[in-house]
Amino acid sequence: MNMVAAATVVSLSIARVGTQPSQKGPAEYFTGSVRIDPLFQAKESTRASGAYVTFEPGARSAWHTHPLGQTLIVTAGVGRVQIEGGPSDEIRPGDVVWIPPGKRHWHGASPTTAMTHLAIQEHLNGKVVDWMEKVTDEQYAGVATPSR
Repeated sequence: MNMVAAATVVSLSIARVGTQPSQKGPAEYFTGSVRIDPLFQAKESTRASGAYVTFEPGARSAWHTHPLGQTLIVTAGVGRVQIEGGPSDEIRPGDVVWIPPGKRHWHGASPTTAMTHLAIQEHLNGKVVDWMEKVTDEQYAGVATPSR
C-alpha cells in the first residue's frame, strides 16, 4: 500500500487580504477612532484568533481582561499599554507585549501618534474578552514609561 496515498489530505487555507471587511471599534469598548481588521478566527483545532487594531492619536481600549491572556505585536506608530496597578508603558514597532490571563489592562495610541498592533488571543469556552469601564482621561494622561 502506498503510504502517501493512504494519508489524509489536508487542504491549505489562505485568507486573502481584503476579503474580511474592516470594522469600527465599538464606542462602548473604545475611546476615540479605532479600526479593527480581522485576520483569523478560532477553528475546531485551534483556539487562537487575531486582528490588526489601529488606534488614532489619543484612542484607546476600555479596561478589559482575557481568560487566556493576550499577545500584542506593535507594527506601526507609538502606543501605550497598562496593567491595572502598574505604570503605563510606551510601546513601539517590534515590541511584543504579553498580558497574562485575567489581568485588567488597556492599550491604545499615544496622545500624538497613531499605533497599530497585531492582537492575538485564545478563546476559552467561546469567550475571548471581558470588557469593563472606559479608561478615564486622567488614567490615560498618566506619564508613560518610555520604551527602552
